[in-house]
Amino acid sequence: MRAIDRLPNRLLRLALGLVLFGFAIALMIRARLGLDAWNVLHEGIADRTGLSFGTIVIGTAALALLLWIPLRLRPGIGTIANIAVVGLAVDGSLRLLPAPAGLPLRVTLLVGAVVLTAIATGLYIGAGLGPGPRDGLMTGWAARGHSIRLTRTAIEVTVLVVGVLLGGTVGVGTVVFTFAIGPLAHWFLPRLALRPKAEASTKTWDRQSRTGKTPTRRTRTRRTWTRTSSAPTGAASSPPSSGTVVRSSRPSPTCGSPTSG
Repeated sequence: MRAIDRLPNRLLRLALGLVLFGFAIALMIRARLGLDAWNVLHEGIADRTGLSFGTIVIGTAALALLLWIPLRLRPGIGTIANIAVVGLAVDGSLRLLPAPAGLPLRVTLLVGAVVLTAIATGLYIGAGLGPGPRDGLMTGWAARGHSIRLTRTAIEVTVLVVGVLLGGTVGVGTVVFTFAIGPLAHWFLPRLALRPKAEASTKTWDRQSRTGKTPTRRTRTRRTWTRTSSAPTGAASSPPSSGTVVRSSRPSPTCGSPTSG
């Protein structure tokens, strides 16, 4: 299957991943056991402004995208979709999810939220249509020579501190998310990512080589070598030894022809 034929599949994975991402955020909010750093900031701003949680998610994502400009980054389809879809999915999910009362159910929601976030990350990043605005901001700073670990830590700590000062919820869920999301995303991402185009091209090249339908570039290389060495067609698949080319002084009866006649 050619890479272009997989575009509908990539778009479907992107959409599913972003919706699941928003649903996972809503689960963490309903669990009331603490949020991750960015959502602590979102909750703090939402409480101060009276706007919906999803609206704040959209606003901060758009602001993060504006910060791409001095970093000279280009957004992809997934980047633009991330801004709108996640926020809408959060607000829609919060309308459907009731607030649980018992602690066991709240813990279940928290665990489900962390696992779903990892799955959603594998889906939308694995689609290969562009990173989220916040992820791109981190990788953009790292590309300018800064350590990606240091950059990510600095941004996460900054938004967490600001979120706490604004009244965002920090708790055991914050700790669980911080330590669990990395290993879970590391496990899910290679299993949910689509095969890259380069790998598909390599397999196509291998199939063409086995069937004898050689690509144009390889055919030109073969003809150039044949004219230089005056080798017969049967030897064209492997270069002759240095002794055959350099030491032979006998003129070739088929000079300039790729075949031996």
